[in-house]
Amino acid sequence: MSEKFEDIIKELELIVSKLESGECGLDESIELYSKGSKLSAAAKTRLEEAKQKLENLNDYTD
Repeated sequence: MSEKFEDIIKELELIVSKLESGECGLDESIELYSKGSKLSAAAKTRLEEAKQKLENLNDYTD
């Protein structure tokens, strides 16, 4: 996935909204949950990468 962090969060918010509405059937809910889990992992990876970049920048300025 090469989406921007902000795009991942927006998509996760849409998934959560759909799941919370209770209007999805079981199969769709499972599919959405699976997609949300993957997006959550991608967002976590992006945050870890950003943290590492900031730590590397701090190492150069110290």
